[in-house]
Amino acid sequence: MDPGDDTLPDENPTLRVIPMPADANHHGDVFGGWIMAQVDLAGAVPATRRAGGRVATVAVTNFVFREPVFVGDLVSFYARIAGTGRTSIKVDVSVYAERGRIAGRVVKVTEASLVYVATGEDRRPRTLPPA
Repeated sequence: MDPGDDTLPDENPTLRVIPMPADANHHGDVFGGWIMAQVDLAGAVPATRRAGGRVATVAVTNFVFREPVFVGDLVSFYARIAGTGRTSIKVDVSVYAERGRIAGRVVKVTEASLVYVATGEDRRPRTLPPA
């Protein structure tokens, strides 16, 4: 690994995916919207578990693109619950790209914070169950 490269967190990723040409512009740079959608999916995983059911994304409170993502990168999403309220769950997501997976160069590409709200079958907010 090159000096100054990031390393993957010492935990299993919530989501791992390889972007394809349809996810990028004609230069091979992956669309920010594609990354945002994957971050939302990754964040919903721990939020859904904590809520014990359905959640809805209600806010993106922080989203920083640190480095580009390229077609063929192995992109790993790490999502952690950062806090809860009566009905809400804040989730922090860190995103890493493994470039040239054989060489093993890792780059942190994105950081985000999202807020989800637990909802019932009627899609209205509901109180979180006890932790």
